[in-house]
Amino acid sequence: MAIVILTVITVAAGIAVPTVGDKGELPSSLPVPGLPDVPFTMDTLTTIAPYAFAMALVGLMESLMTAKLVDDITDTHSSKTRESIGQGIANILTGFFGGMGGCAMIGQTMINVKVSGARTRLSTFLAGSFLMVLCIVFGPVVSDIPMAALVAVMVMVSFATFDWHSIAPKTLKRMPIGEIAVMAITVIVVVATDNLAIGVVVGSVTAMVIFAKRVAHLARVHSVRDPDGTTVVYRVTGELFFASSNDLVGQFDYAGDPDKVVIDLSEAHVWDASSVAALDAIETKYAQRGKTVEITGLNDLSADLHGKLTGELTGSH
Repeated sequence: MAIVILTVITVAAGIAVPTVGDKGELPSSLPVPGLPDVPFTMDTLTTIAPYAFAMALVGLMESLMTAKLVDDITDTHSSKTRESIGQGIANILTGFFGGMGGCAMIGQTMINVKVSGARTRLSTFLAGSFLMVLCIVFGPVVSDIPMAALVAVMVMVSFATFDWHSIAPKTLKRMPIGEIAVMAITVIVVVATDNLAIGVVVGSVTAMVIFAKRVAHLARVHSVRDPDGTTVVYRVTGELFFASSNDLVGQFDYAGDPDKVVIDLSEAHVWDASSVAALDAIETKYAQRGKTVEITGLNDLSADLHGKLTGELTGSH
C-alpha cells in the first residue's frame, strides 16, 4: 500500500525521482530457451569463472543460512544437500532462458515465514508467479514505482530480519570474543569493499582460524604406569589434527619410560595426515631408544586413516 501511495504522489506531483523503469526495461513476454551469445573459448571461461565462483559461494552460504533459520522457526528439518543440488540445477537451467543466478533470500524468506505465516512450498511458488505477473502484465505500472519506495521496503525488511538480540549488550557480554570478532570483521569487510563475497570469505577464514586455535589445546595426554613398572599407558583425549598434533610429540617421556609404551586413543579422533605423522614420530623416537609402542583404541575412521598413511609420511617404517 505504501508503494502505491508514494507512486501516485510522485506521478501526480511530477517529482523527478529515479524509477524502476530508469534502471532497465522490464520483460514483456515469457523467456524462450537459447544459448548465450558469447564465444565458447577458454578466455570466456577464465573471464567469468571468478564471478561465477563468487556468486556460487555467496548464494550457497545464504541458502544454507536461510534453510537453517526456517528450520528453527518452523521446528522442522530440511535436507541442505538436496537444497544445494536443486539450487545448482535450477541456476544452470535458468541460464538457458537468459536469467540470472539466484539463491534463497534471507530477508524475503523471514518476512514470508514470520510475518505472513508461510509453511509450505506453495508460498514460494506463488511469490515467483506473482512477480512474473507483475513484470509481464503490469510492467508499465511497475516501471513507474519510485526507487525510493523500494528502498524503504528493503529497510523495513532488513529491520524485521535482523536479529537484534545478537547485538544486545547483555548478549555481547556472554558471547566468546572470537564470535564477536568474526561478526565484526565480516560486517566491516562487506561495507568497506561493497562486496558480499569478499566479506563471506574473510569471515569464514577468520572463523576457521579462531576455531582451530580454540580446539588446538583440547588434546590432553595422561600417563599411567603399571605397578610392575614394565609398561606405561598414555591416554590421549580430544581431537587430533594439524593444530593440536604439533604439541602431541612433546608430551611423552621418551628417555624415562619403560620398554613397552601403550598409546590409548579410545577417547581421541585422528582427523588428518599431520596427526598420523605425529604418531609416527612418537614411535620413531621410542624405537631409537629400543622401546616398542602399541597404539590402541582407534575408532573405525581413525584406524582407516592411520592404516593408509602410517609409515608413508616420515619414512620411519
